[in-house]
Amino acid sequence: MIVDQSLVDKLGAMGIEHFPNEFGGFLIGKYSSDFNTLHINGFILPSKYKSFPYLFERSSDGLEKKLDKLFTEENQYYVGEWHTHPNGSTQFSQTDLNAMIEIGECETVYIKNPILLILSVSKEKLREFTFYLYDDQKLIAYE
Repeated sequence: MIVDQSLVDKLGAMGIEHFPNEFGGFLIGKYSSDFNTLHINGFILPSKYKSFPYLFERSSDGLEKKLDKLFTEENQYYVGEWHTHPNGSTQFSQTDLNAMIEIGECETVYIKNPILLILSVSKEKLREFTFYLYDDQKLIAYE
């Protein structure tokens, strides 16, 4: 997996702006021609969402149109999800796992192994982050 630190920093900054509530969105990227390397190089913010200190629910309203445009113009597509854990760890919750199971089993999502990025933020800074790979109803920390 290849991710520019500046992208992670930008997501962290948005999480700090929404502190003390969780915040998140969709990860965008593309795979190498042999499908062995994922390049995560962007994100889309949800048009509607509910944000609380221990919960983030996003809508996918309008997402299909944005993704179609990204694919047509830049050959990029949805590769996963990201959200913050304010003053928390980067460990995924059961809610996070259930959401990824739902995405992984969704017939309209065409990726088998979506990525989940969890960023731990404080009021002042991005503390840490962890990428997870969804596989067979499990989230595996990417190292």
